[in-house]
Amino acid sequence: MDKQNAFVLWFDELGIEDVPLVGGKNASLGEMYRNLVPKGVPIPNGFAVTAHAYRHLLKASGAMDKIRAIMEGLDTHDMDNLMERGSRIRALIRNLEIPADLQSAITGAYRELEQTYGSNVDVAVRSSATAEDLPDASFAGQQETYLNIRGAEDLMDACQRCFASLFTNRAISYRQDKGFDHFSIALSIGVQKMVRSDLSSSGVMFSIDTETGFKDAVFLTGAWGLGENVVQGAVNPDEWYIFKPTLKKGFKPIIMKRVGGKAIKMIYTTDAKAPTKNVTVPEEDRRRLVISDEEVVALARMACTIEEHYSAHRGQFTPMDIEWAKDGQTGELFIVQARPETVHSMKDLAVLKKYVLLEKGETLVEGQSVGELIGQGPVQVIKSAGMIHTFRKGEVLVTDMTDPDWEPIMKIASAIVTNRGGRTCHAAIVSRELGIPCIVGTGNATTKLTQGEDVTVDCSEGSIGSVYRGLVPFEVQETDLGTLPKPKTKIMMNLASPEQAFEKSFIPNEGVGLAREEFIINSYIKIHPLALLNYEDLPDDILKRAIADMTSGYADKAEFFVDKLAEGVGMIAAAFYPKQVIVRLSDFKSNEYANLIGGKLFEPDEENPMIGWRGASRYYSPNYKAAFGLECRAMKKIREDMGLTNVEIMIPFPRTVEEAKKVIETMAEFGLKQGENGLKIIGMCEIPSNVIMAEEFLEVFDGFSIGTNDLTQLILGVDRDSSLVAHVYDERNPAVKRFVRQVIEVAVKKGKYIGICGQAPSDYPEFAEFVVECGIESMSLNPDTVIKTTLIVAELEKKLGLG
Repeated sequence: MDKQNAFVLWFDELGIEDVPLVGGKNASLGEMYRNLVPKGVPIPNGFAVTAHAYRHLLKASGAMDKIRAIMEGLDTHDMDNLMERGSRIRALIRNLEIPADLQSAITGAYRELEQTYGSNVDVAVRSSATAEDLPDASFAGQQETYLNIRGAEDLMDACQRCFASLFTNRAISYRQDKGFDHFSIALSIGVQKMVRSDLSSSGVMFSIDTETGFKDAVFLTGAWGLGENVVQGAVNPDEWYIFKPTLKKGFKPIIMKRVGGKAIKMIYTTDAKAPTKNVTVPEEDRRRLVISDEEVVALARMACTIEEHYSAHRGQFTPMDIEWAKDGQTGELFIVQARPETVHSMKDLAVLKKYVLLEKGETLVEGQSVGELIGQGPVQVIKSAGMIHTFRKGEVLVTDMTDPDWEPIMKIASAIVTNRGGRTCHAAIVSRELGIPCIVGTGNATTKLTQGEDVTVDCSEGSIGSVYRGLVPFEVQETDLGTLPKPKTKIMMNLASPEQAFEKSFIPNEGVGLAREEFIINSYIKIHPLALLNYEDLPDDILKRAIADMTSGYADKAEFFVDKLAEGVGMIAAAFYPKQVIVRLSDFKSNEYANLIGGKLFEPDEENPMIGWRGASRYYSPNYKAAFGLECRAMKKIREDMGLTNVEIMIPFPRTVEEAKKVIETMAEFGLKQGENGLKIIGMCEIPSNVIMAEEFLEVFDGFSIGTNDLTQLILGVDRDSSLVAHVYDERNPAVKRFVRQVIEVAVKKGKYIGICGQAPSDYPEFAEFVVECGIESMSLNPDTVIKTTLIVAELEKKLGLG
């Protein structure tokens, strides 16, 4: 067969080597259809109208010379100039007469598709440029897509509009900036059987974290209806993270799931001129996830299969950008597109670059952050594409949502802020590629931000991005990781926020020495565990309604606590896998527990909660034991369902040896057994009795982690929350240091783990030096001090001859 001169090629005739013939999108569909359908990746069938067909159309009509004449003197930075020339070229191509041989080839292929799927079959008609989806450039969204196209006549019209879309304003501008010759690029068209996701759901997934480049997670998004709303950012979708290494071992590691707003969905119509439309999603559907956990896992496995195939084909790790759809008639899941991810695959991981705000400003709006950058400039609110010619370089683009027509101004923006969209929407994808900070899904940026006002757009602090009033000072810190030494002393990290875990994992480390549960409970759960366990018997109807609203989708309210805690801790464990991650069980004081929703019904009023009912003493108490069981179930889920056996458990504030034994017995009752599947249980060493009775405690625990905050408080008799005696509080006090040295010596002698996770080594380099001299096995530090302390410790070890 002469593929070079064919007007139509079916997917089973195509492979990735055919990009010059059918563009990246169609070549990729053919590659997957031929090779991955047998491996459990379902792809709807279809065919490609080739680049040769496009060139044949232009040559037969004499259009190429006319297009060249229109392009003479093009200035892509002059919006009016760009819009006028683009419009003329598109009109020219749309009005060309399609040669009879080309028309016959396309309609003939459509008739074949009808023989498989039925008369008047619905198809998606997608553009596929021949330079599309290269490793260093993404043409995704540059050309047009048409959905629910039925009948040969409407198919030919859609194809002609696709051909014209090679010269959309954004495509012309993008090619010019990337240095592509407008006339060496041709357009192919994919014609593919539609998946009836208008009756169900669809979305986008990446086989890499789109914000940090963390390569071991699948990031999945979804919304009701056809997928265009997710791609274009018209909805805030549901989101999931799935951890690839244990997924491939047969586990079900969904380490995060978040319900999105999903206010609208795109469905079919019976109008051939407008074959799709958006409708409002009922409130009940907005509040539930669009696919089940089993379907999430199935899609993630498909993503891994696709990534492995492309990585093997290219001989290097190749993360993928994938579109999926669920058929509402059959319940089947399908992959409808896949292309190499083009931002993080090019990232230099040898240099750690960190944007850091030097001050905090007044927060004007918040949303989901894209990237880890900071940008500044005057606000320019653009409400429609007709206004983009007013935009100036260096301004902050603020709009409801962007689409590909906006790309000529997006590339000159200092930052982008949108009302709508998730982290896989158009604005997010383009801003990542351009290296511009972007915040999506704020809900109200166009009304809250004032035209012309200077603002700072901060995406540097996790998944929540903030827009601050004024030009807040910031700096960019760079570290060459190739020159960083690796000390004998294990340098670990203190971490509380799951949303920062992927980003922080790139800092050289030996794991997490203190993963705190309190942030997760406060930020993601917010409800007292006993209020969830006793939901049906709560005396307050307003309180019950509030809890019901927050736990929508959970018939058993206690499962909400288990799931959210497991996801939060699981995210941290996955980020650092397979390194050790020591999770400290909840250590709220009674007044802090009381501040959780429903907490006042279950908490005592203590005069001094700092040394009251906290930590270990709660866990076996009849008044709290059932709530502690939820924590144990969450840890069990992480280790057994997610496969994250790198998680170890730490018991806070164990006052006596007997209490330590009771806690371990209670954990075993809830299925968390010391030693089973390698589970280690570490004790916090933060009470003088822990040091004095260290021999006995270390017969019970698998090790100790020194908490200098409470240990200093109790040795010196200082309430660390009191400003009146704050001048006495100092971890460097000789009494504190004597106790620290003593417990390190006992642990080393017994061959048990001994680390330090208190604040002192992060705050005082000389304290870090002191514990190294004592023989500490590991120190766990705040992330911002890890690199600085690593250098100090390496130099000290060299001096002491410990290297």
